[in-house]
Amino acid sequence: MTRNKQLPSGALRRRWRGFTLTELMIVIVVIGILAAVAYPSYQSYIIRANRSAAQQFMLEIANRQEQFVLDARVYTATIGAGGLALTPPANLASRYTFAVALNAGPPPGYTITATAIGPQSSDGALTFNSDGTKAPADKWKK
Repeated sequence: MTRNKQLPSGALRRRWRGFTLTELMIVIVVIGILAAVAYPSYQSYIIRANRSAAQQFMLEIANRQEQFVLDARVYTATIGAGGLALTPPANLASRYTFAVALNAGPPPGYTITATAIGPQSSDGALTFNSDGTKAPADKWKK
């Protein structure tokens, strides 16, 4: 015959007790600290990623400008239909506005400007000239 061993009542209580309020609050504080450190880093990453996408689109505009000048013998200030036939991707349209300004003097050229708007507005403006000048230089570094 087997005997049932019974645990003392104190051992049973220690075995099945849950988390205390203090333990729960410590976990919440640790999660809060991690979130406070991680969120700004994530926002910075998003801004850099959108800036990179805008720079790629600006280089695409520059490529189309060079194709356009071969066909029409002049540069165009129109990015959309009737000009370069480009539209910014949907994710960029809510974060940047793109414009092309023509430089009249010899030699003729253009300046592409991407101005940050909305959630990207802290990034400022990016420019790219037909002679290859990129400004501000620190935002064009890899």
